[in-house]
Amino acid sequence: MNTTEDEQTAPAELKAPPFLVIVVPCYNEQEVLPQSSAVLCNKVESLIAAHQIADKSCIMFVDDGSKDRTWSIITELHHQNAAIFHGVKLAHNKGHQNALLAGMTHAYDVGADAIVSLDADLQDDPNAIDTMIEDYRQGAEIVYGVRDNRDSDTAFKRGTAVMFYKVMTALGTETIPNHADYRLMSRKALTALLQYREENLFLRGIVPSLGFPSDKAYYKRGVRQAGESKYPLHKMVSFAVEGITSFSTKPLQIITGLGIGSIIIGIGMLIYTIISVHQGNAVAGWGSVMCSLWFLGGVILLALAVIGEYIAKIYTEVKHRPRFIIETTI
Repeated sequence: MNTTEDEQTAPAELKAPPFLVIVVPCYNEQEVLPQSSAVLCNKVESLIAAHQIADKSCIMFVDDGSKDRTWSIITELHHQNAAIFHGVKLAHNKGHQNALLAGMTHAYDVGADAIVSLDADLQDDPNAIDTMIEDYRQGAEIVYGVRDNRDSDTAFKRGTAVMFYKVMTALGTETIPNHADYRLMSRKALTALLQYREENLFLRGIVPSLGFPSDKAYYKRGVRQAGESKYPLHKMVSFAVEGITSFSTKPLQIITGLGIGSIIIGIGMLIYTIISVHQGNAVAGWGSVMCSLWFLGGVILLALAVIGEYIAKIYTEVKHRPRFIIETTI
């Protein structure tokens, strides 16, 4: 069928303004919720007024078993503006990734056309949502919020972040550098995501593997508005280990290589010792023996630790326990 030049260059038809749900996981966020709720409410209302999202679009706070007044504040917000503010309360603290998934699942169940996930601390610039909606309406099924720089981070945090993304790439896991969990997902992409049933969630690796058309919305990350960070160093390390072991078996292959290498070195040392004895040379003494023992002992313990990490994941997966339990919703 022949087409004119105007037809070939005509832009694709925009999608209809979506029923958008902004999913915000919260854990002990009583200090920042009054500020973040006001900012997000203004953002939703401005997008509705501009006819970029449907009138019934809303914000869904997910209380991840908080021990402070987080749920009370969410309830108060709902009473003040029931059209905008909704809430999901988990029965126990299940971690950021599971809380995020709980909110996305509930948003899917209420018929959302698209969801945007972001944290309650306002470090992720809500203005990037405008770009995400534009990209979605032009055909993107996933839009990643990506930091345009890391100037606000310490040198240590910048270095470890760069190293983490390089390690994940080397291990064969597809990730988006400088992207956390600030993203837009269409209903189609969310349908695919909810088919993943594993207990050990690493959404930053799962979402890029879905393969849908995607785009990026760049923004400048700010400072936390109030309260304390819920990701100290030990949690960041644990999160990195979770990501690596959830998406790659290469650490096990590395252990195999180390084992083969140790055997080769051991055979070489045995040959060297036999030759030295026959030549009447003194055999290496206590120091070299102890160094060898400590080295091999460390390799063995490290290997056991890595294998144990995988076995622990198998243990949690085979029990098929629910990833989260919703206590109540408003």
